[in-house]
Amino acid sequence: MDGTTLGMRRDMESPGRIVVVSADVGGGHDTAAAELTRRLRGRGLVVDRLNFLDVLPRPAHWAFKEMYRGILRWLPWGYDVLFALGNRSRFSVSVLRMLLRPVRHRMRRAIPADTRVVVTTYPFANQLLGPLRRQGRLDVPLITYVTDFVLHPTWHSPGVDVYCAVRHAEVYPASAADDIDITVVQPLVSPAFTAPAAVDRRHARRRFGLPVDERLALIVAGAWGAGELKATVAEVAATGRVRPVVVCGRNEVLRRQLRADHPYVFGWVDDMPTLMRAVDVVVENAGGLTCQEALACGVPVVTYRPIPGHGRANASVLARSGLTRWVPDRDQLGPVLTALTGDPRSTRGAGTRLPGHLARADPTESWLDPASVVAEAASRAASAGGRERGRRALVDSVGDAAAVVAALLQSSGGPW
Repeated sequence: MDGTTLGMRRDMESPGRIVVVSADVGGGHDTAAAELTRRLRGRGLVVDRLNFLDVLPRPAHWAFKEMYRGILRWLPWGYDVLFALGNRSRFSVSVLRMLLRPVRHRMRRAIPADTRVVVTTYPFANQLLGPLRRQGRLDVPLITYVTDFVLHPTWHSPGVDVYCAVRHAEVYPASAADDIDITVVQPLVSPAFTAPAAVDRRHARRRFGLPVDERLALIVAGAWGAGELKATVAEVAATGRVRPVVVCGRNEVLRRQLRADHPYVFGWVDDMPTLMRAVDVVVENAGGLTCQEALACGVPVVTYRPIPGHGRANASVLARSGLTRWVPDRDQLGPVLTALTGDPRSTRGAGTRLPGHLARADPTESWLDPASVVAEAASRAASAGGRERGRRALVDSVGDAAAVVAALLQSSGGPW
């Protein structure tokens, strides 16, 4: 067996490398990427993680993240305006694509030569990789996993082969729905949230030092503690219906401030499945991965004071689909919390189906695992790569044979 045939066989037997591109902006994009990586490696695939922001020059990396954090904190209305402009006009997305153009070559160099599939979990990465794919400079499938319930135009990019989105996700604007290939998939939620609880509610509360017999509301605001978290905690506590349990993520300043008035305030929590099973309701403001994790646990979710832009868009989709309750003002907060928490001595366990519109779907019900979509694409790319290598080898062989024949003919005086 010659080297070319052996190389073809290796290409077809091995699906090669998967590159997952995320961004350390908040926590949801990276968490989804980590779960996808875990599932793919569990299938025996080689997976590389790439931070989109690392492709940018170092000052731009820092400035981009801090600017985004600052807008959410100090100019939330500005983020709302940017989100709306992107939804109504393709011009702003075109500008973003143009601004990223100078670093396309850096992104291409960051992808190893043996890559079979590139997967993104961050929308701006599509604006960098999509044009490379469309121009043929990225010659492997480009798949994106949408971490929101909204496919905003910042996710859309010519060159993306497949968009993986969870059930109920909506395309913005709706007129773009016919132009993109959407595959409905299971959410990239760790099985720890969907598996039977390792401990019951009482033990879960003791693990975190929480009161055993009170109604508890877990208030979350992502890895950055973004949004109007102080106001939310104060207003939830003021209802007198539940005791707030707050997770501030990596926002240590916010954690110290809230601890002055509330006893159950945490920073970064590694065991969120157990903490979610310890509470009666989750109050969130972005409708992203944490919301999906709570729904997977079977805990009712309230959206309150959603952050602008994608947070409000997600809240709208989730409320329309009946997955969560969006409370528009503080006067309705108490009655909704009472209705959802019920009797604090209830034995409702994680995973029990909730009544009415709050019943959650089985996370495995008929929807594809995103890892299966990626693995299948990698397998097809491996086979196609082997065939392409064989085709090139055949062309090269024919070319070499023709050159030999031509030389012989020339040396013998030609065919006449």
